[in-house]
Amino acid sequence: MHEQERRLSDLERELTLLSRHFVAARGPRIGQSLERSAYVLLTRLEVGEPLTLKELAHTFQVDVSTINRQVSAMLRNGLVERIPDPEGGMARKFRPTPLGLERLEADRAISRAGMRRLIEASGWSGQRTEQFLTLLVEFNQSIEQLEGLTWSRAARPENPPAAD
Repeated sequence: MHEQERRLSDLERELTLLSRHFVAARGPRIGQSLERSAYVLLTRLEVGEPLTLKELAHTFQVDVSTINRQVSAMLRNGLVERIPDPEGGMARKFRPTPLGLERLEADRAISRAGMRRLIEASGWSGQRTEQFLTLLVEFNQSIEQLEGLTWSRAARPENPPAAD
């Protein structure tokens, strides 16, 4: 196997394991109230402008009917609301409700606690965690650029305090 193929194989395996570890780190869904799709959609909507179903489908690279089902369930549960296009367009846009943001933050706190347990148990320093985060952000942004997608991110301080 060529060196590049070996690296790609190793990377694919490690990303697969990372996704598995992340889900496991969140622990049992005890206390968590959001479906995975609602969690991801609210994460996208919380930091950006309201989006139409078509824009959400493009962002997540799924069919509009899939997004429509997910958003409809979120509407029924009071997690998002439909608003007129602020720019006067015909399509309705969606934004999170206070309840949606509250439940997202509650579930996110459980997820962060799981990540904290992993980081502390592995003995990673704040600096090493920050380096990993920087590389992961760069990798995700490169993918977004290749796919012509953007994922809004909350602004981070230029020099965050060390978290040792």
